[in-house]
Amino acid sequence: MQAIVEAGIPGACVAAIISNRPDAMGLAWAQARGIDSIALDHKTFADRTAFDDALAQTIDRYQPDLVVLAGYMRILTDGFVAHYAGRMINIHPSLLPAFSGLNTHARALEAGVKITGCTVHFVTPELDHGPIIAQAAVAVGDNDTPESLATRILEQEHVIYPQAVRWFIEGRLKQIDGRVELSGALPSHGALRAPIN
Repeated sequence: MQAIVEAGIPGACVAAIISNRPDAMGLAWAQARGIDSIALDHKTFADRTAFDDALAQTIDRYQPDLVVLAGYMRILTDGFVAHYAGRMINIHPSLLPAFSGLNTHARALEAGVKITGCTVHFVTPELDHGPIIAQAAVAVGDNDTPESLATRILEQEHVIYPQAVRWFIEGRLKQIDGRVELSGALPSHGALRAPIN
């Protein structure tokens, strides 16, 4: 979230930061920068649907063109996802479709992969399986731990997530038959084909 805000994407205005955790550090960080910060505690709602309905009402007050999930660790209801279809994106710390879900770094190490990374994708009802916008690859070293791998992957997340938001704002992303097409030339650092580091 901080990387996206600090990227200063032309034409983008971060309308609000919303968290289901009142103690989330990002809320105070955003508030200190004059961004509306809203805590909507999921524990105070009867069920997932009631919470997602309230969350959608809160988001819709801002009429966003794009909903960006950043560190949001709750499974979304199908109705919520459908409401923002084509304008909600997420980032996942693996090269999807590999290692969807939780504990991605430990699972990558257990599987013995030599390359892992991160993926920005449109959100669909199927968890971590939406159309892929961008990916960055990270080499897995013999001495890597889940923590060391997470650190290097996070560095790439901070590159490709703001870039994906920029492409959306510029109107360069199109979904065709469940795939994302990017119009125009790739940036010089090649975020879609980030170098393995």
